[in-house]
Amino acid sequence: MAGADEAAIDCLPVDLLAHIFCLITCFKDLAQVCTKWRQGVEQSLARRESLSFSGWKMDDESTARLVNLSYGLKELDISRSRWGCQITDRGIEHLSKAKCISNLSSISLWGSTAITDNGVIQLISRTNSLRHLNIGGTFITDASLFAIAESCPNLKSLVLWGCRQVSEIGLVDIVNKCQKLESINVWGMRVPLDCFLGLLTIRPSLRIKPEGVLLSDYKSRTFIR
Repeated sequence: MAGADEAAIDCLPVDLLAHIFCLITCFKDLAQVCTKWRQGVEQSLARRESLSFSGWKMDDESTARLVNLSYGLKELDISRSRWGCQITDRGIEHLSKAKCISNLSSISLWGSTAITDNGVIQLISRTNSLRHLNIGGTFITDASLFAIAESCPNLKSLVLWGCRQVSEIGLVDIVNKCQKLESINVWGMRVPLDCFLGLLTIRPSLRIKPEGVLLSDYKSRTFIR
């Protein structure tokens, strides 16, 4: 009976298998499918618009390989958790060559402490469609912000949570050049409060998160004058 069931499953068209795999939201479940269905898995990846490795144990090679198969990808999350994805600049360099990169609208590298300017700049240079970027918790500097300002004209939101090596110069450059930028998260950064006032002078509608009491007072006094 088991053999008959297995044969029936093997007879399913690859397109149908791919459709079924597209409905699986847990990456772990997708990774554990039978090797006989590899072609179906690859087709399902090609159809996916969103892919998240957050919380799963992924290395540079496996992450880059799966992203390369995801031709229609628009949202990519490779945030690091305690036991999860631990991608490095080397992995970012590999996946930056994937066909989907130029179509990505959202990328999260949150908490990926092994990622530096080298990886971010390599990736950002091909993300002209990017609207949302989370690079909080990485060890980037102003060099990454300069690259973002040049390559991401459609950027709407930017998370720089804990990026303590970024300075006022980088923030001013990105606010000046990313004309569609609506919000920026600067929690934990070593930037003077006067810098935020300067950013609001450049773009009064910019939402700076988290917005503290002192910053609110500065905004009020600035616009009342």
